Amino acid sequence: MNRSASTESAIVVADLHKAFGDAVALDGVSFSVPAGSVLGLLGPNGAGKTTTVHCLSTLLAPDSGRATVAGYDIVEDPVGVRASISLTGQFAAVDEVLTGRQNLELFARLLGLSKADAVQRAGTLLERFDLVDAADKRAGTYSGGMRRRLDLAASLVVERPVLFLDEPTTGLDPRSRAEVWEQVRDLRDGGTTVLLTTQYLEEADQLADRIVVIDAGRVIAEGTAAELKDRVGGSVCAVSIADPGRRKLAADALGAAFTDLTEFDGALIVPAPQTRVLSQVVRVLDEIGVEPDDVGLRRPTLDDVFLALTGRTAETAPAGDVLVGDGGSVGAAS
Repeated sequence: MNRSASTESAIVVADLHKAFGDAVALDGVSFSVPAGSVLGLLGPNGAGKTTTVHCLSTLLAPDSGRATVAGYDIVEDPVGVRASISLTGQFAAVDEVLTGRQNLELFARLLGLSKADAVQRAGTLLERFDLVDAADKRAGTYSGGMRRRLDLAASLVVERPVLFLDEPTTGLDPRSRAEVWEQVRDLRDGGTTVLLTTQYLEEADQLADRIVVIDAGRVIAEGTAAELKDRVGGSVCAVSIADPGRRKLAADALGAAFTDLTEFDGALIVPAPQTRVLSQVVRVLDEIGVEPDDVGLRRPTLDDVFLALTGRTAETAPAGDVLVGDGGSVGAAS
């Protein structure tokens, strides 16, 4: 296998391009992921996150650019890449007719384990992902969170140094999402390098050691969550007004007083590098006779960062998205 000498970064992406006809999915994407860390690839639907993962996992060939995964070039040595990765796609790939245990044993046998080793590995993973009580029930009876944990367990039947998680918690309830987060942290603590794509700002904030923000196929920002929040400029003043008419009146007045006013999730947001901004906001509201339901200073969130960078929220999909079919768990044999 043609493996490069550098192993400090588990993933290195340099000027990656990919188009589907006239639709450009990746337009010069570059970033790196240190070994044993979690990188959050953050962006709205259609930003290029899944296309990036599919290129790095050799499911798609890039049009140009270069990338290595675990030291193997994705174009020159795809076999080396596949032997070093696991992939959990956006949709669970478990067989609903089989039990949880049978699913894991099947994956293990397909990946070359003996029958005895497959049984042992399945048992270990069922315990690790808290699925022992449901091990002999059909996967089709599992809740969304249980199915996602089983899908993640299947991708770890054979341990690989690099794991791709493509929006692993989409559609899950908060409790199930927290369970998946715990498993991701355990994997990172065990030395696995994780590339996590997500459009959930809280997920990136909770899990990622570093974050790459991608939009329209381009990297528009990267850094730690704290570094990205600092780009917004300290604290923000958030004004909540439930009544639409009063909120519109307040937005017009605050917009005239603060040119960088934005609106997110029903709240009016004013950057507040100094605490006196709060008193200024209250004064403006008093002058127009609007009493807010809530007003206060808070640290910026990744939602504020994304809104400042792109002009829209992470959940907002731009028109004309390029959609590529998503698979479930993949673990490549050597």
